[in-house]
Amino acid sequence: MLEHVVNGLVLGGTYALVAMGLTIQYGIARIMNLGFGDMIIAACFATYVLFTTFAINPLVALLILVPAGYVVSDLIYRILMKPLVARAPDEGALEVDSILVTFGLLFVIQGVLLALFGGGYASYSFLNTPVNVLGTVVAGNRLLALVLSLAIGGAMVVILFRTRWGMVLRAVALAPKSAPLFGIDTDRAARTAFAIGGAMAATGGVVLSMFQTFTATAGVVFTMKALIVVILGGKGSVPGAIVAGLLLGLVETFVAAYVDPGLTLAAVYAVFLVLLLVRPNGLFGKA
Repeated sequence: MLEHVVNGLVLGGTYALVAMGLTIQYGIARIMNLGFGDMIIAACFATYVLFTTFAINPLVALLILVPAGYVVSDLIYRILMKPLVARAPDEGALEVDSILVTFGLLFVIQGVLLALFGGGYASYSFLNTPVNVLGTVVAGNRLLALVLSLAIGGAMVVILFRTRWGMVLRAVALAPKSAPLFGIDTDRAARTAFAIGGAMAATGGVVLSMFQTFTATAGVVFTMKALIVVILGGKGSVPGAIVAGLLLGLVETFVAAYVDPGLTLAAVYAVFLVLLLVRPNGLFGKA
């Protein structure tokens, strides 16, 4: 029992880590980024190259790829998203337009990765040492994913709720039309949120690459899992993403252990549907 709890939390921590960036992009910038998972895969391959070619430790690679993810996402917002924001008559139209544009971005990123690395699987070995946690043996790299998820999530919660900058971002998320009346630059806040989401995608990619095989076409899987976590936790809620990610990991682990591994996806969608019926706006969403 305890073994499954620990493994579920480790898996859930990974889900939470990759979903936090998407919930910030969607909740604050109002952009549904379907290319999010492919940005994660791009970071996986970048970490792979840095480790296997230049012998750069993945933890050191975080210091390179996280700022790179921020800068690249900032450029994507300025070039692709800002024109959409400027012409969209309302939030609904912006969401639809962003889905169409990022759907195209998905294939651009995927095509570049296929051209560079082919369609085969890639992986490397790092920190794959057993660690005893409450009597349960867990791989060190998976445990690191959980620790980073909780640490980054906690830092984001502190920033969003305890700093003036975080208050500005939350104001834009809660009342985008009223925020300019208080002197808030909503475009700058949205651009910053989108760039932070890209940095979080890079973080998730680096951590995932430590223990999981990946291919150039695997991005859609991570986008779908992240989207489920975002909706379950509540749009724009970082605490919600953490709780929903951990819940998802526990559900998958217990279903695989006690029911049937083939039913894990069905169980995830069942929980997803039930919670949406009870809490349509998510666990931490606005009522």
